[in-house]
Amino acid sequence: MAALAEEQTEVAVKLEPEEPPTLLPPQAGDGAGEGGGSTTNNGPNGGGGNIAASSSAGGDGGTPKPAVAVSAAAPAGAAPVPSAAPEASAPHDRQTLLAVLQFLRQSNLREAEEALRREARLLEEAVAGSGAPGEADGTGAEAASTLLSRVTASAPGSAAPDAPGTGASGAATVSGSASGPTAPGKVGSVAVEDQPDVSAVLSAYNQQGDPAMYEEYYSGLKNFIECSLDCHRAELSQLFYPLFVHMYLELVYNQHENEAKSFFEKFHGDQECYYQDDLRVLSSLTKKEHMKGNETMLDFRTSKFVLRISRDSYQLLKRHLQEKQNNQIWNIVQEHLYIDIFDGMPRSKQQIDAMVGSLAGEAKREANKSKVFFGLLKEPEIEVPLDDEDEEGENEEGKPKKKKPKKDSIGSKSKKQDPNAPPQNRIPLPELKDSDKLDKIMNMKETTKRVRLGPDCLPSICFYTFLNAYQGLTAVDVTDDSSLIAGGFADSTVRVWSVTPKKLRSVKQATDLSLIDKESDDVLERIMDEKTSSELKILYGHSGPVYGASFSPDRLWATDHYQPLRIFAGHLADVNCTRFHPNSNYVATGSADRTVRLWDVLNGNCVRIFTGHKGPIHSLTFSPNGRFLATGATDGRVLLWDIGHGLMVGELKGHTQTVCSLRFSRDGEILASGSMDNTVRLWDAIKAFEDLETDDFTTATGHINLPENSQELLLGTYMTKSTPVVHLHFTRRNLVLAAGAYSPQ
Repeated sequence: MAALAEEQTEVAVKLEPEEPPTLLPPQAGDGAGEGGGSTTNNGPNGGGGNIAASSSAGGDGGTPKPAVAVSAAAPAGAAPVPSAAPEASAPHDRQTLLAVLQFLRQSNLREAEEALRREARLLEEAVAGSGAPGEADGTGAEAASTLLSRVTASAPGSAAPDAPGTGASGAATVSGSASGPTAPGKVGSVAVEDQPDVSAVLSAYNQQGDPAMYEEYYSGLKNFIECSLDCHRAELSQLFYPLFVHMYLELVYNQHENEAKSFFEKFHGDQECYYQDDLRVLSSLTKKEHMKGNETMLDFRTSKFVLRISRDSYQLLKRHLQEKQNNQIWNIVQEHLYIDIFDGMPRSKQQIDAMVGSLAGEAKREANKSKVFFGLLKEPEIEVPLDDEDEEGENEEGKPKKKKPKKDSIGSKSKKQDPNAPPQNRIPLPELKDSDKLDKIMNMKETTKRVRLGPDCLPSICFYTFLNAYQGLTAVDVTDDSSLIAGGFADSTVRVWSVTPKKLRSVKQATDLSLIDKESDDVLERIMDEKTSSELKILYGHSGPVYGASFSPDRLWATDHYQPLRIFAGHLADVNCTRFHPNSNYVATGSADRTVRLWDVLNGNCVRIFTGHKGPIHSLTFSPNGRFLATGATDGRVLLWDIGHGLMVGELKGHTQTVCSLRFSRDGEILASGSMDNTVRLWDAIKAFEDLETDDFTTATGHINLPENSQELLLGTYMTKSTPVVHLHFTRRNLVLAAGAYSPQ
């Protein structure tokens, strides 16, 4: 098959209106919504498998709730999530509680001390004395233990960034059937209160300085940083945004509304452009009462903002604050920030800009040090029957021809055991059914006819345009064999089309099925009702907009357990997209908090946190060899990540709007990206990943040097008339299928 990029095909999928046409635009945050329902299609013609769709709960047509559910078939033997963590010993808890009370008194934090004392129901005399409390009685110890567990759950920085957080508003859940022995490992998350205690969180904002001096404090630090050497200025400038936010919140909490307004108006323009959305939310918090129910403020308060700074820059900052006796800023640095100090040369502004931008700053270096088995599992050995052309082909001597074996490309699955692959039994996978084996055989046959792509051999593109999509197209998916295409809509429906000459048919009625000979060879054909054959089937069942649709050959939603087996909690905002790793041991999530996280399916731990996007993430894809991850966001950038080393290794610039879809070709040679700017772009993936600098120093400090001109990697740009690209798919022969709804100007 000739693979010519110029030969693009446009196929129109016309939606016949069933009522007066009304165009419903896609809702904000078109990611995978909360799993409020499911629809199962029994695989028309047995060719495409089943389709699972997720929608937001309720029919208000709004955006998904913050706790986003991603339901998937979890491997058998996964350990269930316990409901609570074991408590510490009672005497130790009481001693710790008394020490905290004494510290609050010495620090003149009367309000916090009284609040904590009322909760613990302790007497005033218990704290007075030498500071070496005696033995606690059982009742007091139990109260202290309970209170300390609450304080721990709501304390800032109590949950490490590389572990599922306890007070996060964004979460992904994996549900499925669990059979067999319990898998070893740590639990993924602990069931605690959804939100930390508001009074305990806000109590840290008690006034300790003169409100009239806040502008002078901030201006003094700003002048010092701007007058520093270039090598330190870029690193120390990271302090501006978190200090600005916390100083403003302190003024508001202590009811200095005029000073807070003046402080905001004077310095908010100095913050980076990618924080403007957060600043708009912050500007609405003008009174103390506004802070108690604001999730963004609580997330910012309970998660320490992470700054990665060299030791020389940190010592320079510390010396300046001590000389100026600027205790107000120093207290904020100590209380609300996490300074990740590294030895070596300071990072340049270009290196810092590539990694910052998330709601909680950068990721700690320790968060990306865990061992990740990114390799592929060994494929099961399946005998592939010869085609007719193979059997009949003979050479001049009358002997059968021997086909030359094709070499495995960089992205293909190898028959040998990958040294970076997880143990074969790490995640208990189900045995292949006969239908699965048949599908794999068909896949292998298609692979032999696959076009090898590259800079000199680009794929053809077939675009499916949804016309008259008055229902509001919000999600698209294509079966692996490219025989069916499904669309999720804002009117709660899922519509499935056949893109082959084969029609979609329903099963006959029960009375007609009883007359069929079940032993006949063509029983699967006989049970289908030819009278119902059509190119389109509409699936009803959801009560809200469908934000995600996915085909699966094993009936994804039919599980033995209705409760989730894993809760991946840690994101600070909505989870917009998810993707399983090719070896099924990990799942990646992209969030509106501008971070990408990689979770271990076995134990629920977060093993990678990637920061660098300047807007909510809306697309993810793994390379076929499992080593790399590509992500797209509203900032129009495509970022490339080395999973094993936990580093950003590439940045692809070119799109002007949200990148909605990303796909690697089947051989891993080309990366395709689709955007709301009505374009499909093809990138040279091999060139992007070659000659990576992953030495020990780069891994330890994150000193990445991205190519300055990513246009060298751009192989082609293909525009639609007025159709945002919602979905991309590579067929088994490396033909590109793209889809989107026509948007009239």
